[in-house]
Amino acid sequence: MADRPWPGVGRPVVVLPLGSTEQHGPHLPLDTDTVIATAVARGVADRIAATGADVVVAPSMSYGASGEHEQFAGTVSLGREALEHLLVEYGRSACRWAGRLVIVNGHGGNVEALRNAVQRLVSEGRDVSWALCWPDDATAAPTLDAHAGRVETSLMLHLEPARVLIDRAEPGNVTPLNELLPTLRRSGVAAVAPNGVLGDPRGASAAEGARLLQAMIDTVWRHLARQGTPHAPT
Repeated sequence: MADRPWPGVGRPVVVLPLGSTEQHGPHLPLDTDTVIATAVARGVADRIAATGADVVVAPSMSYGASGEHEQFAGTVSLGREALEHLLVEYGRSACRWAGRLVIVNGHGGNVEALRNAVQRLVSEGRDVSWALCWPDDATAAPTLDAHAGRVETSLMLHLEPARVLIDRAEPGNVTPLNELLPTLRRSGVAAVAPNGVLGDPRGASAAEGARLLQAMIDTVWRHLARQGTPHAPT
C-alpha cells in the first residue's frame, strides 16, 4: 500500500498485519510476531488477488498488548484499551476509502482488543474482519507450543533465518498453556518461564516453518471466506 501515490490507491481490500514488539526468548527477535503476521498477510493477499479483487498489504502495526511480557527488556506494550482505541480509529480512517479492511493478527495478547474493535467497527457499518495466525490443523507441526518454542522458531528459520540465534535456543516451560494462564495473567510470563519461552524450540526447522506458514495462510483464508471477505468489493 505504501508504494501507491494517492491517485492510484482506489478502493482495495486492505490487509493489515498486526504484531507486537516483545521478548521471544533468548534466540528470537523482538518483532517475531510482526514478521509472521506480515508473511501470512502477504499470503492471504495473494489469495484475494487471485479472485480478481484489488488488494494491498498495509504497513504493519508492530506494537500491541504485551503486558504479560513487560518484565523482559525490549518489550513495548500499548495495553488493551489503547490498542482497541487505535484499531477503531485506524478502521474508521481506512474505511473512508478502502473496500474492506482485513486484520491479520500475529499475537494472542491482541485478541481481546482486536475482537472489541472489530465488533465496534462492524456495528458502525464498516466492512472489517480479522483472523489469528494459528493453524487449525494440529498435524502441521508435532508441537503447537505457545511462545518462542518450536512453532515460532521454525517459522522464523523459514522467514528470516539470519536473525535466529539458534545456538541460544533452549526449552522453557512446556506445561500446557491452559494450565499456566491463571499465573501468567496474574504475574506475567517471567513468573512461569524465566527465559521467556513457553515451549521447546529444539527440533525446529525451516522446512517445518514453511509447512506452518502455509497452514496459517490456509486457516486465515478459510476463516475469511466464511465471512465473505475474499471477494472483490461492491
